[in-house]
Amino acid sequence: MSPSRPSAPPAGRGNGLPTGVRFTAVAAAVVLLAVAALLAGRALAPPQVWAALTGGGDPMERHIVLNLRIPRVLVALGAGACLGVAGLVLQSALRNPLAGPEVTGVTPGAVLGAVSATGLGLAGWQSPSSVVIAACLGGFAGAGLLWLLAGRDRSDPAEVAVYGVLVSAVLAGLTAMVLLVAPGELGSVVQWLVGTTEGRVWTHWHLLWPWALAWGAVAWVMTGPLTLLRCGDEQARAAGLATGPARAAALVCAVALTAAAVASVGALGFVGLMVPHLAVAVFGADLRVTLPGAALLGAAVVCGADAVAQLTSPLLAAAFGSGRLTLPVGAVTTCAGAVLLLFVVRRAAGRIH
Repeated sequence: MSPSRPSAPPAGRGNGLPTGVRFTAVAAAVVLLAVAALLAGRALAPPQVWAALTGGGDPMERHIVLNLRIPRVLVALGAGACLGVAGLVLQSALRNPLAGPEVTGVTPGAVLGAVSATGLGLAGWQSPSSVVIAACLGGFAGAGLLWLLAGRDRSDPAEVAVYGVLVSAVLAGLTAMVLLVAPGELGSVVQWLVGTTEGRVWTHWHLLWPWALAWGAVAWVMTGPLTLLRCGDEQARAAGLATGPARAAALVCAVALTAAAVASVGALGFVGLMVPHLAVAVFGADLRVTLPGAALLGAAVVCGADAVAQLTSPLLAAAFGSGRLTLPVGAVTTCAGAVLLLFVVRRAAGRIH
């Protein structure tokens, strides 16, 4: 694949179906997966969940459904949408199909910020607003480090990818060092490293949705400049675009969206990297259509992974003889994303040869 060309297929691609039909199908899948995640779980059977939703059931059942399961599903949907949009913005701005929050220093920086703030006693899962601030600062620090290291090579997709992997590795190492320094205080934040939707409450949702909506709108407004950046800096400049400020603005938007997701559910592996490829395959190359499609697909992926994790956890607990074993959502997205990444890499290699 030539780095000077956009990685997306032609704009008319989308399995030959009208755009409205594709959006309807994906939206229906999101609803079905959200229902599956709401019904899944060990504490309540589906009839009990339905009774609680309709005003029946005992107080404990209503509390579990209304104050734990519903916000958990909503946070999974919002975090997935943030990561899907952030990944598409990064891949478009950097002209690299393998760019994503996980390998550009954004996600590792956000995790490092959250973990460090927790170690210093400045943030914690009990204070989600503090975690959001810490994750944002860490995400911007990671992205800024990549920006500084790339220097004049910022428009070279290959060089930026190499620097991104380097920065991500360094930040992950720093996070490990923080965990080693204060293992007693930071043992619980391992969930940030893997990603989980356990324990999400309405506070997390109320903090997430305004942030996601605002920065999602910013990303959609930037679809024009992002489209030009995908065509290469020379073509973008010929069209009158200031490529440096445009790419910096795109990076800020991607960092903000990623930080919100990390602060809510931790580092969900491969979501921001793989969802853009699914979005382009389903909705085509027109970012005005593909970007909201990426939000829907990201929501579907994370919510579906949440449902799989909840349905699989009892089986794993029985197999290993542990009644408290819970499969993290991040483990599901990482395994599925690794398979898809292998497919994308092999497909790109086939195009080169």
